[in-house]
Amino acid sequence: MEAKNAINPKLINTHLSVETKDDILQSLSELFLEEGKIADCQDFIKDVYEREAQGQTGIGNFVAIPHGKSDSVVAPAVAIGINDKEIPWESLDGQGVRVVILFAVGSDSQAAKEHLKLLSLFARKLGNDQVVKGLLKAKNPDDILAAFS
Repeated sequence: MEAKNAINPKLINTHLSVETKDDILQSLSELFLEEGKIADCQDFIKDVYEREAQGQTGIGNFVAIPHGKSDSVVAPAVAIGINDKEIPWESLDGQGVRVVILFAVGSDSQAAKEHLKLLSLFARKLGNDQVVKGLLKAKNPDDILAAFS
């Protein structure tokens, strides 16, 4: 499987204009809820923050990959948000983020295996500066898919 194959265009918002981590996590969680990927936004976000407390998910280059195992996940999924400006986030390079790739993962052991596969797929792609540049310039879901191709 490739990263682009795990992307659902309905779970992409390239026109976010939010100020905080809370805002962007809420916005992307609502996409999951609308598509039936999670049962409850607040429970899911609480679980993401529990994972955030264990270590930063800002990987540098204006990108964050928050995730967390949650009982509220109905089906594993990835949501991608592109914000119009940098927002504060704990990251490896000390900068904020504009690109957030949020993973929804169930809490059972099979889900954990899928979670690691997905993270690995995306991490490999996000290590490529050209992919990140494409994401930062993305205006629509097709641009996101093209960046990951």
